[in-house]
Amino acid sequence: MKISSNFDAGSIEIASLERFDDIQLNIRKDNASDFAQWFYFRLQGAAYQYCQMKFLNAGQSAYPAGWQDYQAMASYDRVNWFRVPTHYDGQVMIIEHTPLANSIYYAYFEPYSNEQHLNLIGQAQGSGLCQVTDLGSSVQSRDINLLTIGHEVESDLKVWIIARQHPGETMAEWLIEGLLSRLLDPQDPTSRALLDRATFYIVPNMNPDGSILGNLRTNAAGANLNREWLNPTAERSPEVLAVRNKMHETGVDLFLDIHGDEALPYVFVAGNEGIPNYSPRLAELEENFKHHLLLASPDFQDEHGYAKKEAGQADLSMATAYVGNQFDCLAYTLEMPFKDNANLPDDDYGWNGQRSLRLGEALLTPIYAVLNQLR
Repeated sequence: MKISSNFDAGSIEIASLERFDDIQLNIRKDNASDFAQWFYFRLQGAAYQYCQMKFLNAGQSAYPAGWQDYQAMASYDRVNWFRVPTHYDGQVMIIEHTPLANSIYYAYFEPYSNEQHLNLIGQAQGSGLCQVTDLGSSVQSRDINLLTIGHEVESDLKVWIIARQHPGETMAEWLIEGLLSRLLDPQDPTSRALLDRATFYIVPNMNPDGSILGNLRTNAAGANLNREWLNPTAERSPEVLAVRNKMHETGVDLFLDIHGDEALPYVFVAGNEGIPNYSPRLAELEENFKHHLLLASPDFQDEHGYAKKEAGQADLSMATAYVGNQFDCLAYTLEMPFKDNANLPDDDYGWNGQRSLRLGEALLTPIYAVLNQLR
């Protein structure tokens, strides 16, 4: 029996491999911070053996509430992922599974590899509708790529969408893949109508270092990029600095920041009620956007989510608050679950990459619905 994690986004610590029914593991911290939640590893040599994989430090992880009602993901081929029986006693999380082959992978959520990321960029460029721009480099000198789709004329509305500030939230890049597949489809009437009036600026992965390192929440320097927007630096958060500089060059009329939430088993949005520049116009835009997203996707709901900030209490170091306040624009954080979606559950797959992808396709509908109100 062997457990390994020396691959793209792999992350686990082994405490004991003495018995199949008593595999003892620890969730590894991000490389330069104390956040610990993401895991992704390969188990070999356990075909047809009943296995208990015990995550000894689950109760000390970054978001222990995330393990309540959570089911881990598994795959034999890293393409088809499914949920496996998992339970949590308040301290230790245990996966119980009998693999049907000698090689199997387990992960916190369906991974989105760097190879997939590079292929996504290549396919978008190959559509003939998308320009790829290099905005700069990450802490470890990986590319920060911007996909620009549209005419890039002054009169165009400017729609900015970013994903994976928190690298372990891989559902965010799955969503981008779905959004791009629809936006780049010349036979889709909504996409055609959008691109007649808007230019899209999309960053599929804001945190390539953290993604490859197997981090949950931070970049290679230990920075939580979604707390760096007021004062990003070239040393600590070059990823945010590069994207923010480009935003100030183009302007922003609509902004979406795509994330995953560890604890809440719902798809929801968080708006900008607490920013200094919040106005009745922005409130109406938010309500209109939510109304049309509810119609576009039954996976979305607006009853469960984060508590709304009081007036003036928004954290302007966060992307949605910074951008919404700076550009006086509609700005939303969209969250998806690591668990199943409680208002539309699926026992076999839970929330997964394909459902994230479909939500990305659906997002074009509310964007189109608010287009006439953005300026």
